[in-house]
Amino acid sequence: MASYSHVVIVGNLTRDPELRHTPQGTAVCDISVAVNRKWTTSGGERKEEVSYFDCVAWAKAAEMAAKYLAKGRPVLIDGELRQERWEKDGAKHSRVKVHVGRIQFLGAPKGASSEEAPQEANAAGGDDF
Repeated sequence: MASYSHVVIVGNLTRDPELRHTPQGTAVCDISVAVNRKWTTSGGERKEEVSYFDCVAWAKAAEMAAKYLAKGRPVLIDGELRQERWEKDGAKHSRVKVHVGRIQFLGAPKGASSEEAPQEANAAGGDDF
């Protein structure tokens, strides 16, 4: 049976992007996105829940995210889920991150018009997605 992992999320950045480079020079950018979910219970009570997603972009998408995104900016992330595992002090740890295939910039960057920034960045040349 084939396996498949794909996720699309739309939300707002919870902090400014963090850009770094691998020893080989590939750009890597960590971003965190908050997604709000609102609903009404059967009793008429309004509820709200926020989920936070850690995302990582590579290559050109990483560079574009670091350049044009900032805390609070709305984005659409299209990517795949990957589990990271490590061991520290004898304890096993794991977490799931969204590996970005495409970022769609929503709205204008702070202090700029929407014509000044690209609307989309792809992970071309980065991770195989």
